[in-house]
Amino acid sequence: MSVDETPVEESGRRGGGRRGRGGGGAAARRQSRSGPQLLSLPNLVRGLEPTDILSQEAIEIIEANADTLMEEVGVIYSDDEEALKLWKDAGADVQGDRVHFPKGLCRELMKTAPSSFTQHARNPQRNVEIGGKHTVFAPVYGPPFVRDLEGERRYATIEDFQTFVKLAYMAPAMHHSGGTVCEPCDIPVNKRHLDMVYSHIKYSDKPFMGSVTAPERAEDTVKMAQILFGEEFVDQNCVLVSLINCNSPLTMDGTMLGALKTYARANQASIVSPFIVGGAMSPVTVAGTLAQVLCEATSGIAFSQLCRPGSPVIFGTFATSISMQTGAPAFGTPEPGQVLLGAAQFARRYNLPFRSGGSLTGSKIPDGQAAYDSANTLWPAMLGGVNFMLHSAGWLEGGLVSSFEKFVMDCDQLAAAQKFAGGIDMSENGQAMSAIREVGPGSHFLGCEHTQSNFETAFYASNVADNNSFEQWEVEGNQRIEQRANKVVRQWLDAYQAPDLDVAKDEALKAFIQQRKDSMPDAFT
Repeated sequence: MSVDETPVEESGRRGGGRRGRGGGGAAARRQSRSGPQLLSLPNLVRGLEPTDILSQEAIEIIEANADTLMEEVGVIYSDDEEALKLWKDAGADVQGDRVHFPKGLCRELMKTAPSSFTQHARNPQRNVEIGGKHTVFAPVYGPPFVRDLEGERRYATIEDFQTFVKLAYMAPAMHHSGGTVCEPCDIPVNKRHLDMVYSHIKYSDKPFMGSVTAPERAEDTVKMAQILFGEEFVDQNCVLVSLINCNSPLTMDGTMLGALKTYARANQASIVSPFIVGGAMSPVTVAGTLAQVLCEATSGIAFSQLCRPGSPVIFGTFATSISMQTGAPAFGTPEPGQVLLGAAQFARRYNLPFRSGGSLTGSKIPDGQAAYDSANTLWPAMLGGVNFMLHSAGWLEGGLVSSFEKFVMDCDQLAAAQKFAGGIDMSENGQAMSAIREVGPGSHFLGCEHTQSNFETAFYASNVADNNSFEQWEVEGNQRIEQRANKVVRQWLDAYQAPDLDVAKDEALKAFIQQRKDSMPDAFT
């Protein structure tokens, strides 16, 4: 298996009793879908224009409100004297640990950030472009629990982490290996970042994310990237993307600031992303939340440019609503979709890549609620032109659980979304005039030459959905979609082969990890 190919299990089942007169095509289709195939979808370049939800008047009102917040209320920069000094030198009004920004200061500083950039993978064929019309799908990020293939909900381990990395490597529609695909709770907190980064490097050759849980862990990530790619290459190219969450409302804490400074100064990309639960961490209204998002995100993005002008950065937002009855986050509701679409418009206005979206749900298992919730987050992200979609597969229980089965179910939908977002084929083949002429009135297209030559790629075919007759579904065991997804997970893992890794680099990485682990005692808090 070459490094740019990944196996995908195709179910190949068709409705019982359906017969077409083009028997050769049907037979060929059955043959082509009788077992696993090698397939890797290309990087996604959207053929659709993004949806604008805000009028020009609304944009100007929200931006003016954000300017007012930045000047009058300000943003706390806690536990980082250097950050406060950088802002004071840049012309901000610093009062204690609160920074007040003159109108337009942050927008002016942001102009040095690139509108798009390439994140390099150790396999150049896996490089991704972040920005413009490109969309990059990345896995779930952060859950401490997994729901395993036996249905048990438990704390995640490093073995679970490696399994998710392998699945992300195998998934045709997954462009990225991600970051903390689950939290390996069997490894000390102060050392697990080393094992996580190494797992991404060892078990995949797709691009990956860095650690942000302490500045020194970000530094370790950069050093490991330098071993893998070379110091000069890392200094001149982006090989890492990392998630910097604002501590909403209106606070940047020392941990996130330390990681942001480390990555920006190393010329590596950060996603500056307010983490919003509407009604708890922002106002209950969409317009109020968007003003706060602008205030937080533009402050952090501008700060990255104070650290190193021209360093890559992504405008991010994570938004969900809250149940006013229980106080729990609620996913798949309309308002976060509106926040996403509105924030995307501002990212385009500022000429910056945008991160949001995912396949989010509060459901505890990969059931109907999980599917609806996830669809209601995925589709606004696709229509809004999201460039980097974290949490695109595997998320359950409000981000507390990573699920192998939901990962496969979500990847199936990502592949469908990619087909949709590619736009309409207007080539000669896409216009299909030859087919219409050949068939003429009153016949059918099943056996015509155009259908025969396009049957393998004409329509998106799910690898977990069942579109058979009821009788065939019964014969095959009355399986639910999560049961079929369970089977696909096992097939992908059985077919997995690790991509080659240079032996000398592997040994250098392992030596660095051992040296770092030996330098500190275990800590589990």
